[in-house]
Amino acid sequence: ELSEKGLKTLVLERGRSVKHGEYPTANLESWEVPNRGELNDEEMKDYLKQNRTGYTINEYYKHWWVKDTDQPYQEVKPFDWIRGYHLGGRSLLWGRQSYRWSEMDFEANAKEGVAVDWPIRYKDIEPWYDYVEKFAGISGRNEGLSQLPDGKFLPPMEFNCIEDHVRTKISENFTDRVLTIGRTAHLTEALHGRGTCQYRNRCMRGCPYGAYFSSLASTLPAAEVTGNLSIVTHALVTEIIYDKETQKAKGVRAKDANTGEEREFFAKVIFLNASTVGTTSILMQSKSDRFPDGMGNDSGELGHNMMDHHFHIGASATSDDFQDKYFKGRRPNGIYVPRFRNLNAKTKQKDFIRGYGYQGGGSREDWRRNVKEASFGVQLKESLFEPGQWRFGLLAFGEILPHHDNKMYLDYEKKDKWGMPQVVFDCELRENEINMRKDMQQSAVEICDAAGLKDVTPYENPYNFGNGIHEMGTARMGKDPKTSVLNKWNQMHSVKNLFITDGSCMTSAACQNPSLTYMALTARAADFAVSELKKNNL
Repeated sequence: ELSEKGLKTLVLERGRSVKHGEYPTANLESWEVPNRGELNDEEMKDYLKQNRTGYTINEYYKHWWVKDTDQPYQEVKPFDWIRGYHLGGRSLLWGRQSYRWSEMDFEANAKEGVAVDWPIRYKDIEPWYDYVEKFAGISGRNEGLSQLPDGKFLPPMEFNCIEDHVRTKISENFTDRVLTIGRTAHLTEALHGRGTCQYRNRCMRGCPYGAYFSSLASTLPAAEVTGNLSIVTHALVTEIIYDKETQKAKGVRAKDANTGEEREFFAKVIFLNASTVGTTSILMQSKSDRFPDGMGNDSGELGHNMMDHHFHIGASATSDDFQDKYFKGRRPNGIYVPRFRNLNAKTKQKDFIRGYGYQGGGSREDWRRNVKEASFGVQLKESLFEPGQWRFGLLAFGEILPHHDNKMYLDYEKKDKWGMPQVVFDCELRENEINMRKDMQQSAVEICDAAGLKDVTPYENPYNFGNGIHEMGTARMGKDPKTSVLNKWNQMHSVKNLFITDGSCMTSAACQNPSLTYMALTARAADFAVSELKKNNL
């Protein structure tokens, strides 16, 4: 956005350079990878925390993850911090589910007296949702739901037969629930020189077709075409440089991640988007006479109000139907059941506020179902060629409320590999989320039962804060500088040429995946910043 509007733009990346298409394991089969992808015990010692999350650390992906031994962090209460440092960052690794927030999400804090009010409403961001959807390429179905606004979608991916069956049964048995296909940043039609999804489901290895939205395949190439973009990698930003005369940020201080050499970069406008934890860490390290507790921390809210989405709970079931049907390809997308709790008086719950949605889907069991069986010989070989039973699952993702005491801070006595203070997390689920989880499980069972599925099994696995990889808050937007860090334009209240549009800016969490909202806020803030720059207001 800044480059296309004519600004000479510098991107600082703390990690190494990665070029689109040069993804080392994207086209490898399992037999071409050491140990069929498994890391040995010695290597796994470098990833003990990230490996506990359930997100596989293996030979296919290990080059994307930070070693826990290089960047240790501390947990007052369990926190899963998942990160990768390279050009493109987590845009190469994200789950790509892309949902708009609704008017009720931006109003909820004010209506319920929770935390502080958002300084914007849906109408402020709606045209920017349109804008980024058309650029990024989001496939999906319009459903006409107030709690999940429709968008500018590419053709949706198709349901398989059991998903279509459950969708029909939900419509027959519930008036408040809808099953739709996931709205996902995968191209089902070619767009802006990028190819379509090939249904390989190897997305986390990097997509050589550019079929899913990433900065490497989409935004950085668009910026490079303008001739206004420069990129510096291995540039670990340590602080924002404050000019007390102008009361603005004049640049950033960074160290070379390989040599430790310090450098300074200067600019008229700064966008600090290092992800929630990274951004807030940099602000905390940016101390001066004006900001002794970290840049922009006049409110004392910096580092507080950490949010995520809690999950690992739902239900699974089987079906004896559709034995003559199968599906083609490995669709990298599932189904979505939008929030249906606390939408109105009829759906209001007495034990919790806000709500949750379900992700999931259906498939037939494959040959791995026989791994633990004692079969052998001809019968074993024949059974391996037959698809197994149909299964269907629902996985809930629920909203976490902003609590001042859910926080992160820095331990300056303990350092990581690069000499940076270690991050300390102190976050936990509260009563509202705990009560919500009971309903998440029960409603998943209700849906599976109503669909006529068999062997309906509720489940709940341990959830650690951060495991949703949707870290939000810690430098929130708000109307009042006394209670927030940023204003309605994602502009720091106290440093007008500094903008933050990553997850740290969020004032509440909703229950939808947040990345599409980050994109819309970013395009909106960039447009405002350039306008203000032209007016000499920055």
